[in-house]
Amino acid sequence: MHKRLLKLLSYITILLVFLLGPVYSEVVKKINVNGNERVSKDTIIMFSSIKINDEINQKILNNSLKLLYETNFFENVSYSFENNILKINVIENPIINTISFEGIKSNTIKEKISKKLKLKSRSSFNINLLNKDKEHIQAELKNLGYFFSKIDISTIDLGDKKLDLIYKIELGNKAKIKKINFLGDKIFKDKRLRNIIISEEYKFWKFISGKKYLNESIIQLDKRLLKNFYLNNGYYDAEIKLSFAQLVSDDEFELTFNIQPKNKFYFNELKIDIPADFDPNNYIELKQLFEDLKGAPYSLNTVEKIIDKIDLISVNDQFESVKASVNEEIINDQINLNFLIEKTEIYFVDRINIFGNNVTRENVIRNQLEIDEGDPFNDILHTRSINNIRSLNFFRNVNSEVIQSENSKDKIINISVEEKPTGEITAGAGFGTSGSTLMFGVKENNYLGKGIGLDANMTVSEESLKGLIGVTNPNYKNSDKSVYLNIQATEEDQLTNFGYKSNKAGFSFGTDFEYLRNLNFGIGTSSFYENIDTNSSASARQKKQKGNYWDTFLNLRFDYDVRNQKFRTTDGFRNIYAINIPLLSETNTLTNSINYKVFKELFEDNVTSASLIIKSANSLSNNDIKLSERLFVPSRRLRGFENGKIGPKDGADYIGGNYMATLNFSTTLPQILPNAQNTDFLFFFDAGNVWGVDYDSSLEEDLKIRSAVGIGVDFYTAIGPLNFSLSQPISKADTDKTETFRFNIGTSF
Repeated sequence: MHKRLLKLLSYITILLVFLLGPVYSEVVKKINVNGNERVSKDTIIMFSSIKINDEINQKILNNSLKLLYETNFFENVSYSFENNILKINVIENPIINTISFEGIKSNTIKEKISKKLKLKSRSSFNINLLNKDKEHIQAELKNLGYFFSKIDISTIDLGDKKLDLIYKIELGNKAKIKKINFLGDKIFKDKRLRNIIISEEYKFWKFISGKKYLNESIIQLDKRLLKNFYLNNGYYDAEIKLSFAQLVSDDEFELTFNIQPKNKFYFNELKIDIPADFDPNNYIELKQLFEDLKGAPYSLNTVEKIIDKIDLISVNDQFESVKASVNEEIINDQINLNFLIEKTEIYFVDRINIFGNNVTRENVIRNQLEIDEGDPFNDILHTRSINNIRSLNFFRNVNSEVIQSENSKDKIINISVEEKPTGEITAGAGFGTSGSTLMFGVKENNYLGKGIGLDANMTVSEESLKGLIGVTNPNYKNSDKSVYLNIQATEEDQLTNFGYKSNKAGFSFGTDFEYLRNLNFGIGTSSFYENIDTNSSASARQKKQKGNYWDTFLNLRFDYDVRNQKFRTTDGFRNIYAINIPLLSETNTLTNSINYKVFKELFEDNVTSASLIIKSANSLSNNDIKLSERLFVPSRRLRGFENGKIGPKDGADYIGGNYMATLNFSTTLPQILPNAQNTDFLFFFDAGNVWGVDYDSSLEEDLKIRSAVGIGVDFYTAIGPLNFSLSQPISKADTDKTETFRFNIGTSF
């Protein structure tokens, strides 16, 4: 018992010494520094945070030691303290003279992997930072598709505490995506899911696209896109549980997404709580929307649009500093949403700092801000500003931090961006019953960091050659108005089909902007020089139009768009009205067009659409409009008939008309072959007509409406998407040429 007690007292004594020892402090009377060659004594003392006459203990010394190591200047640091003299003993790290990369010829890859390295030329060498840099290089190479790269590191001692650092990199082959799989109770077919993600399967002819290589950052983006897709289709609890890549050959992977959509949810009760002193009349329209949404499938896009609407009303009508949030309550397969608007304490924005924009000019970013320095801070406007910057698509990441100013309660907004490449090269080809097409384009979305878009593209088909160079400034002189300039040239060889050939070159410029919510207005002008030629089979009246023309038009466009989403729309409508008014023209042709299309989901996984197009072209001076200005029904708008082979004829040539109209109805049929992952079916009804011959009324025909009904099939093949249709004309004229079967297959490179 006595021995145990003595042992316990010994432990307590040791513990007390350990705990209380650091409490005792001594005063520093002198500081000596040993071993320094490059870093001055004063600099080392400054970094140590210890000064003459400071009281120090073991805890302070340990913290000081940590501070010196964090400078990365030293390989080793030790302290000794005796007779009130602190000795700091250091061994300095070598200085990196140069950093080189062997085995990589591409300057783009070198720039990519070296951009965020910790170790740089003229910095101190540090083995821990070197290992982190190696990991960074490996990760960046994987993001570029080099999953099999090997990195060896060597140094060359130059003496005098200097060295050269060499990365010897063996890139290996790029990791190709051989196949993309979707597993689980995914509800939707593989074909549709494949269109959602960015990654695509490798094909030998895809020599431009980089999306065919395995890329970890793109895979993470694919997961987010799939998640949002299911959220927007009612699957509130959807999980993309696992994505993995399996090596199936020396340099090929199978990419697999495991999807668990779970149950489908529907909107139930939607309510809004506003502060007592807010005017409820401002929210009447929103409450009507809540009634309309009851019973509709849950959609994340819809929730975000409601919040945007609340934000707009609260900021524009209430003039308050507010924030909006939403509380969700789930009952079985129904979701109750309660949108809460809260007043916030009024602060002002002291300043807005922007970091990381090495290419993009600061004014391009600031033009996207809906809150400015000196304004009352508003959480809604701050969030919208960050979303505006992200929507530019100039940056890989956009982050924001709101902190309090040191001298007041005002707010400082720090915005950090990470630049990314903004150029694109595209190429594609198509082949079908209507002929073959080749396309090539180059685009830059942030020219010189000014936010200006440049676009150059060319399309070649059996009957036409089209080229365009365009420049677009989306926010001209901070006016929130887009300004564009296009220079283009086209050649249309319709000698075989319609008896003429047209060569046209010119330019157009104008502006587009949001005039009212969801309503965009565009105004511009276009001027073209055109040469029209006819062949020997053309009629005498057609041959009279042979010659050269110069035309200048005023172009007006009204675009009212309330679709739920621009890509793969399932609900809403869009209505476009366009008019081209002649300013300087020999024929003075006035062109009007209305294009209306509505979408609706009638049942599970169905998309039904109906569209109407009406177009007219007539001379204000009662002249005959040019052959190239005559209207034809587009082939995609009237299946069951050959392209352009309906309507008035002049001899053997189909000459189009002064008026054109089409009505189209289509609905998808997910019940047909529901387990065929790469095939979709749809039913369609097309009707249309073209009429009016201003240069010869004797060629007029009865207003015969052409119509057809049929089945369409979209099939994903190893080459690319294949679509074909089987049509049965219902009504036609004797001179019309019908086409029961039509197909088209396309791919990108």
